[in-house]
Amino acid sequence: MALTQMALDSLDFDGTVALATLVAPHVDILEIGTPCIKHNGVKLLEVLRAKFPNNKILVDLKTMDAGFYEAEPFYKAGADICTVLGCADIGTIKGVIDVANKYGKEAQVDLINVADKAAKTKEVVAAGAHIIGVHTGLDQQAAGQTPFADLALVAALGLGVKISVAGGVKASTAAQVRDAGATIIVAGAAIYGATDPAASAAEITAIAHA
Repeated sequence: MALTQMALDSLDFDGTVALATLVAPHVDILEIGTPCIKHNGVKLLEVLRAKFPNNKILVDLKTMDAGFYEAEPFYKAGADICTVLGCADIGTIKGVIDVANKYGKEAQVDLINVADKAAKTKEVVAAGAHIIGVHTGLDQQAAGQTPFADLALVAALGLGVKISVAGGVKASTAAQVRDAGATIIVAGAAIYGATDPAASAAEITAIAHA
């Protein structure tokens, strides 16, 4: 069984809240995507936290420096998970891990653009990372890349850490992602681009939870 995470990628504040309202009952985690949080700030997190007490909320900060300092306001405002880039300095990564632990929350290390994903995963898990993010970015997806090889590599390490997988996942591939070792399955366009986002979210969640 895996959890499902819905990526909210729109810059529109009200549109994001409206979409979250549609999908929140059908997913486990609401993700405020990086462009969305940069554009709308902590206020959007506060609104979503108040409206959706039963969902976990991930804030995709993709922190690259000043880990503790940057992430703390978001944990204080109700984030359950914040992300830090795996290509950041280990001190930055430890800062986000430390502040997550301070608030009883989780830090996710995003492996996007990390060259040696196995070595980095071992390093950050040893430092206390709670979740490893296997992430094929939008620009990488446009070039035809998928997260499956990286997921297999990280899962094969057998480190007992949670693994989140993002990058073009949809209903037709969700079972493959789940069976390959994902703890969290992230869907974005497959849900917000669907004619019926709630139904699409429910379909993916049913597969993830199987």
